[in-house]
Amino acid sequence: MGCRTNQADSASIRQNFLDGKFEETQRLSQADVIVVNSCTVTHRSDQQVRQLTRRLRRANPKARLIVTGCYAQRAPMVLAEIPGVDAVVGNSHKNKIVQIATSKKDLLPESFGYRQIADIHRENFDKGVPFQASSAGQTGGRTRPFVKIQEGCDAKCSYCIIPSVRGPSRSAPPEQVLGQVNELVEAGFKEVVLTGIHIGTYGMHLRPRYPLDRLIGEIVAVPGLERVRLSSIEPMQLSRRITKLAEDCPKIAPHFHICLQSGSNEVLKRMLRPYSRERFAEIVEEIHELLPSAAIGTDVIVGFPGETEKDHLQTIEFVKKMPFAYLHVFPYSDRQGTLASRMKGKVSSQNINLRSQALRNLSDQKNQTFRSNFIGNQLSVVTLAEQRRGMRVALSENYLKVRLNCSIPPNKIITGIVEREDREGYLIIG
Repeated sequence: MGCRTNQADSASIRQNFLDGKFEETQRLSQADVIVVNSCTVTHRSDQQVRQLTRRLRRANPKARLIVTGCYAQRAPMVLAEIPGVDAVVGNSHKNKIVQIATSKKDLLPESFGYRQIADIHRENFDKGVPFQASSAGQTGGRTRPFVKIQEGCDAKCSYCIIPSVRGPSRSAPPEQVLGQVNELVEAGFKEVVLTGIHIGTYGMHLRPRYPLDRLIGEIVAVPGLERVRLSSIEPMQLSRRITKLAEDCPKIAPHFHICLQSGSNEVLKRMLRPYSRERFAEIVEEIHELLPSAAIGTDVIVGFPGETEKDHLQTIEFVKKMPFAYLHVFPYSDRQGTLASRMKGKVSSQNINLRSQALRNLSDQKNQTFRSNFIGNQLSVVTLAEQRRGMRVALSENYLKVRLNCSIPPNKIITGIVEREDREGYLIIG
């Protein structure tokens, strides 16, 4: 569940089980072990984890049920008290899940009676936890595998629980990243996605330092790799060297997801974001000037404590002016332990819902405008495993959903002319 970094972690956990002589089954009733990799970024994600965990236990009363991930790190006792959970494994112990699953201590008795409180495997990150890289060996059926290059976060955004559940920022050694990319290319993959919690800080804690633009330059030089894409990056870590590299190198997908969070400077200050809306606009406009066809996406948090109607309208007006291709809109959710959870001026759920819908409508409008610019033009796309209405689904280099009027297998990069747009917002090629 959750972000791309969690999906990369899931691929690594899956591979660790396969390396431990397990076999993966698509039939839930056959599973001996079930692992839920949880998210905890909002109250809603917590609720979804609990609901899924209970549903899995009902569907398979005999399997060993393990809950790991960010929720397991933040509130292990809450999960441990769910009937039928056998072990709660925090992010600090994710690399030990196979040993935990196969330890005699955790074996269920013949009667399949559940212990009242599950075993907890977790410790705080202040003791130091090494970087846990994703595995290139298993991609979970994806045609665009994730390569986890970085973990943790040193930022102190007032609303965010992630630093406490992921630990401080740390980076994979460049030779490890390049080794994974080479493995994936040799396995036939055409596009890889670089992911992490705060990837713009990649290499800052390595000795000697190894900046992200240098790593990207090394990756695009890997023979056989056709495309590399960046996941979400903080605006102050998106250096001009990276955007210039993307302008000069067609292997780098012209797609940048840069986190805004609010178009109000007052709200940005309370969020402890290290920029103003004016500085953010300069970064976006520079990308748009260098790469006019690039998809620029962003995140917006709605209803942050103290957000007034004026603040909301400032965000609306700011977003309208920016060349965004899409927005990810997140209703604010209190996370106990964050500075924001103790702030006054909580926004009503009714106002949060209304403001969120206004921004989602604006996102739809901006995305439709962005898509329409490419009708009649050429796009490079990577074909995905998904099919829709008998047509192959693909993703363009600038993050547009495409369907192909031809029979092409997954994991191919092709170029074609966009003929039209269908009712579901897919661009049609061929």
